[in-house]
Amino acid sequence: VQLQASGGGLVQAGDSLRLSCKASGRTSRNYAMGWFRQAPGKEREFVAGITQSGGSTSYANSVKGRFTISRDNAKNTVNLQMNSLSPEDTAVYYCAAKSAFTTVIGTSQGWYNSWGQGTQVTVSS
Repeated sequence: VQLQASGGGLVQAGDSLRLSCKASGRTSRNYAMGWFRQAPGKEREFVAGITQSGGSTSYANSVKGRFTISRDNAKNTVNLQMNSLSPEDTAVYYCAAKSAFTTVIGTSQGWYNSWGQGTQVTVSS
């Protein structure tokens, strides 16, 4: 599956931003999807994930209550709504896909086997 992330930009603290990840390829709707981010000088970290059906989601503690992951399987799109952004959210955000049926949501990079190119999110104070 090919993934194309978009929606990043420069915003101020407290603002909102919506990232989108468009998946293309065979049976792309049958993938668990996730968002990761990597800040300068830091390891890439899990942000949020969602199962194939969209019935289950998982969030990193640092974004819980502020970020919402959702998917539209008819459009092969996964979104990440980010509210109450802070400078600590500044990072390159990557979407990822797990190309196997699963009822769980992985939080490690190695669990996913397809990655998008990343989109920069910069939050100014």
